[in-house]
Amino acid sequence: MREVALVIFDGVQALDVAGPLDVFAAANGFLPQEDHYHCVLVAGSTKRLRSSNGMWMVADLTFDQADRAFHTVLVAGGPHLPESAPNEAMSVWLRQWGIAAQRYGSICTGAFALGHAGLLDGRTVTTHWLCSQKLATQFPAARVEHNRIYARDDRLVTSAGVTAGIDLSLALVGEDHGPALSLACAKALVVVAQRQGGQSQFSPLLTSVRDAETPLGKVQAYVMDHVREAFPVERLAEIGGISPRSIARLFVSELGVTPHEFVEGVRLDHARNLLESTEMALKAVAFDCGFTSPDQMRSAFQRRLDVTPQQYRGSFRTRN
Repeated sequence: MREVALVIFDGVQALDVAGPLDVFAAANGFLPQEDHYHCVLVAGSTKRLRSSNGMWMVADLTFDQADRAFHTVLVAGGPHLPESAPNEAMSVWLRQWGIAAQRYGSICTGAFALGHAGLLDGRTVTTHWLCSQKLATQFPAARVEHNRIYARDDRLVTSAGVTAGIDLSLALVGEDHGPALSLACAKALVVVAQRQGGQSQFSPLLTSVRDAETPLGKVQAYVMDHVREAFPVERLAEIGGISPRSIARLFVSELGVTPHEFVEGVRLDHARNLLESTEMALKAVAFDCGFTSPDQMRSAFQRRLDVTPQQYRGSFRTRN
């Protein structure tokens, strides 16, 4: 029997808890009793906790009571966790019993709790796309993968936002009992066994336009309004009224991307909008967005989003 400890707290995201628990419960339906997962909720106390959606939860064990090594330890996330002060009792428990597990990790923003406990240094991790840059900034010794649905680094496992905890849990079941059982669980829960692409396909690729009166803001606004045009760095510099070296430096220092990456991101965002809202042929979409060919657009989609334009349209097309 594999004992799974899921750490919760006041304000926890309910789906971060229920999703993994339902995956392990579904697995139990296919496993003999001696191979079952036994899941327990662990928190600072066994008093009622209110989740972020208003649902009440009660832990099975306090940190003091959960004084043993579990097979798997996962910390659930919550919308306020990235801004919350470190929970010292949780950090102490994770440093003692989290790393004593055969595998340990987090769902969504639970990665911040691992960071506060000092468990992310030098490790490859992921979290919700809305918070991934904050995680990288707050814990610079971690290698944050911004596009991953889940990440595995030796015994450490982390997932992207909310429902990605289901993806991670299915992967763990597959690791324990093989892909056939993981697929059976996915079918029972009516979810995708292995999601196509990374989480960037769910997120905006671009930051908001900076002050339109600044050189960088002028360039951002112009590119977004004239996406069909070609934009070598010399053209961007001309629009901004500064040298090519200066505009390249501004993009990296202010936005964290190269001029080429920014322009490609604008083209991708425009293409995503067209794929979601129109029936335009892929060739027409590519031309309208400034790509030189459908193949160039396809390459950008696969490199940045891990899906093809056709797969993206199949997932997100809005039909009236």
